[in-house]
Amino acid sequence: MEKLWGGRFKKNINKEMEKFISSFSFDKKLVKYDILGSIAHAQMLGKCRIITKEEKDKIVKGLRQILKEVQENKLEIAAGEAEDIHSWSENKLKEKIGTVAGKLHTARSRNDQIALDERMYLKEEVLKIQDLLKYLQTSLLLIAEKNLKVIMPGYTHLQHAQPILFPHHLLAYFYKFNRDKGRMKDLFKRMDVMPLGSAALAGTSFPIDREFIASQLGFSGISENSLDAVSDRDFILEFFSVSAITMMHLSRLGEELVLWSSQEFNFIELDDSFCTGSSIMPQKKNPDAAELIRGKTGRVYGNMINLFTVMKALPLAYNHDMQEDKEPLFDSVETIKKSLFLMSQMIKTLTVNRENMSAGLKGDFSTATELADYLVRKGLSFREAHKIVGEIVLYCINNKKNLSQLNLKEFKLFHKIFEEKVTELLNPHAAANAKTSYGGTSFDKVQESIAIAKNMIKE
Repeated sequence: MEKLWGGRFKKNINKEMEKFISSFSFDKKLVKYDILGSIAHAQMLGKCRIITKEEKDKIVKGLRQILKEVQENKLEIAAGEAEDIHSWSENKLKEKIGTVAGKLHTARSRNDQIALDERMYLKEEVLKIQDLLKYLQTSLLLIAEKNLKVIMPGYTHLQHAQPILFPHHLLAYFYKFNRDKGRMKDLFKRMDVMPLGSAALAGTSFPIDREFIASQLGFSGISENSLDAVSDRDFILEFFSVSAITMMHLSRLGEELVLWSSQEFNFIELDDSFCTGSSIMPQKKNPDAAELIRGKTGRVYGNMINLFTVMKALPLAYNHDMQEDKEPLFDSVETIKKSLFLMSQMIKTLTVNRENMSAGLKGDFSTATELADYLVRKGLSFREAHKIVGEIVLYCINNKKNLSQLNLKEFKLFHKIFEEKVTELLNPHAAANAKTSYGGTSFDKVQESIAIAKNMIKE
């Protein structure tokens, strides 16, 4: 097929070179955005009388026909048909309306064209990702409300730390994903800038109306500097950074689902539809979806490092290296969307083994901090109280007892200040319910937090 740039060359391009530089196999994903951008550009050329009204109408009609045929699968975007999606669109337009198609490229370059296509694509996908984050938050709230009074061990260093309510644990992830949603919204604002009209790098001498194109395509602003506009991939790098944080949160939640569904924990059971079996061990039920989400986090990290490495030493403005942004971009978008959806479904359908969660607190020392706080309220410094309770825990270990098995006489071995009511503090539910500070794990505060979270979802 005829090259858009072939006039200066005496020889045809080397066939292997042609395959090597072609982006068509992956940037054809941008066909809708490329055609919509071309329609807006043609309308602007007509409005500014750079082309005639008749030429504009002919070009717009042809482009709309191509887009319709693509969307209805009547026009195949076959491999090897063009160097890139821009060439393909223009060549198809030429087949439909003749040489007037060549006027479409007036006052623009493939450099500002691809910057526009990618921004349009990513704006649409970021909105979908925000919806998926909201869906996951809704799933977390659903399970939290169903298990309002369920208690479990809270962990630090993967060791029993203090008793907490299970919904409090789920809400921790709600707020992590809420920050992810906020980062996506912030990214959208910086991405919502229209680069078309920057041409190759220096702008154009034609009297174009960039604000008109921006309004036609739903952009809130236009790029300020033509050199920056065609060399910029910050919006993709920022998307990768935000996605990496989101995938890290998904991976941490996935890891906990794997742990909690193991025989050792047995806190939850994942729905069969998100697990697989073993080819050799008939009893196995493997948490594959959670494991794969955990694994695919590395894939998104890799895509981020890939493009940061590509961009790190490029001189301004456009360089062909930047073609390497598309495959990792498309891959990361699909990976995060699928991961968010599957995680939402897993959360919604899991079964909570309430008794096992509660039983996990039996015989541990997770109420030790309550003892220390008790002594502080009696007038001791926290450091002194910490030391005394540490000695009590050591006594329990040496005597194969837990805190709730100690009597008042034994407590008084360590300090005479202890009174009969001290044993009431050692109930895990009472310990959790005592955490009444804002954002704490008491029942009232968790209910309050759920109400706040629901309002955040509505907003």
